[in-house]
Amino acid sequence: MLSRLGLIYNNARQFKPNTTSQIVARSSISNKHGVLHQVPHRTSLGILKVLVTVTTGLLIGAAISKNIANFLEENDLFVPSDDDDDDD
Repeated sequence: MLSRLGLIYNNARQFKPNTTSQIVARSSISNKHGVLHQVPHRTSLGILKVLVTVTTGLLIGAAISKNIANFLEENDLFVPSDDDDDDD
């Protein structure tokens, strides 16, 4: 193992199997017969669609949170106190 890394020089003859050169086709672009696959479908304006979806979700979530906070404060279930500012 160390001789393969070049750390130890070994004078003994290494076993090398008799291999013939083979062309290896990448399976990601061709099938086993060598035929190229079709170009994959690309979603047009994909990033824009993601940004619109995320922004819409954030705005709707913020509106729901604001309504729930107002409901809790109106019904005196949770009223934030001003005494929590003890930083001074």
